[in-house]
Amino acid sequence: MIWIQFALCTALILYSGSKLSLYGDVIAEKSGLGRTWIGVILMASVTSLPELVTGISSVALYNLPNIAAGDVLGSCMFNLLILAMLDIKRNGSPISTLAHQGHVLTAASGILLLGLAAMSILVSDLIPAIGWIGLYSPLFLLTYFAAMRIIFRYERARNARFVSDVIEGLQYAHLSKTGTYVWFGVHALVIVAAATYLPHLGDEIATITGLGRTFVGSIFIAVATSLPEIVVSRAALKMGAVDLAVGNLLGSNVFNIAILAIDDAFFLQGPILASIEPSHAITALAALTMTAIVTIALIYRSERRILIFSWESIGVFIVYVLTSLVLYARR
Repeated sequence: MIWIQFALCTALILYSGSKLSLYGDVIAEKSGLGRTWIGVILMASVTSLPELVTGISSVALYNLPNIAAGDVLGSCMFNLLILAMLDIKRNGSPISTLAHQGHVLTAASGILLLGLAAMSILVSDLIPAIGWIGLYSPLFLLTYFAAMRIIFRYERARNARFVSDVIEGLQYAHLSKTGTYVWFGVHALVIVAAATYLPHLGDEIATITGLGRTFVGSIFIAVATSLPEIVVSRAALKMGAVDLAVGNLLGSNVFNIAILAIDDAFFLQGPILASIEPSHAITALAALTMTAIVTIALIYRSERRILIFSWESIGVFIVYVLTSLVLYARR
């Protein structure tokens, strides 16, 4: 029954995540915001809603900080694996050669935040707290907002140079603004309900299987809460919107570390990183390494493939598999 409930929650997140993505794109059009910017901000935050709700419910309702941390950091790894899988599925040039090099800013922001998270986990007992909140949490949030400001200023300057990128045809004129916001809210509530129950299921799975909360949070829960990213990115590539797909995945990783700071605020027992297993630093460093591989690919822009694999997708797969094996061995 636990696995059936897990599958049901996953299906609800998958379905409502796809709908949220649609209505998010409608809101983007009707508000006049550019879609590249939307990929990094609106789509990234919308598709990370399951991670946000799962994290808060993990610490506030079930006292499971390892599930919360594993979900956030595991989702960072899985988002990059999604990018590699989409690259393998796509014929022709690697995605890194088609995406705008401005995504390097988002990727570098992710590297910075993941590095800060890894260091904070390893020396969490030495970092002072503000009440029950670790001093690293305000730093995560400040870094996130600073990164978003830099990316916004860069995109605004780029759009000013290429006016055609800003002027987009209306695709959703037949949809009302009021109805869009209503359905957006409905599907957000469905995701909130499903994601709230996920930590309980993750704890049950960890107990029944003996896999441990770090492994279950970093793999099972992370995959389930990352399903909206899969839906959005696949749909974006089908539309030829490579920048939307890449921006969504890299932007989600930046937002995920901000979620870790929010989780810390809801975990009243003390600084969250001082209450989790040190092996979470392995997940953070693996996600950092995978992001570095993607960053190099965005700059180098190699057209070569080995059969259906680009060199960056091979690298991302190797890091993900090795990290999963290490976490399993340390369960």
